[in-house]
Amino acid sequence: MSEQARQSPAPQPDGATHAAELLVHLARLVHGVSANTALTPAQWTALRYFASANRFSRTPSAFSEFHATTRGTASQTVKSLIAMGLLERHTNEADARSTLIEVTALGHARLEEDPLRDLIQCIEALPEDRRRAFVATLSQLGADLSRCRATPTFGKCGDCGHCDTKGSSSAYCRCTQSSLNGDDMNALCIDFAPAAHGRG
Repeated sequence: MSEQARQSPAPQPDGATHAAELLVHLARLVHGVSANTALTPAQWTALRYFASANRFSRTPSAFSEFHATTRGTASQTVKSLIAMGLLERHTNEADARSTLIEVTALGHARLEEDPLRDLIQCIEALPEDRRRAFVATLSQLGADLSRCRATPTFGKCGDCGHCDTKGSSSAYCRCTQSSLNGDDMNALCIDFAPAAHGRG
């Protein structure tokens, strides 16, 4: 190796590249060696998803979209959690061809050990203005990347363009043609559309 090669500094990543690497690094830290290993990262993701998804989105196929994986892989993850007693299947009254997945009492208890809690505490420790800006930035990145990859954008009903809160005591989803309760408004939905792109 020449003297010049030994002394040349390694190329530094640009700001966007560094930010992307930091996001990936944070995701890895969540399930690092000091984290709770009772479940695999995919199983933790599934358990969180079904605990936070609305009644229209608690299906294995919706989870596969959220987790950006195949339906077969998502189904195996769900089956493993059902076998552990953390999830259970219920008949979907709105569509007999599919089933809804619900988190059991044991599953909710396991979520108290969620390794994501450390990261949540770090985010909560940020000043409110920085936290709001951070969440808004992540939401925008998620929407933009989903658009690039032609995948669904997940979000909460309260922030969705399909949600109509005018003229009634309860909110109404124009996509599913259903009334929305308080739990729905704060839950993840596979039919989410940013307000600017919602149906009129």
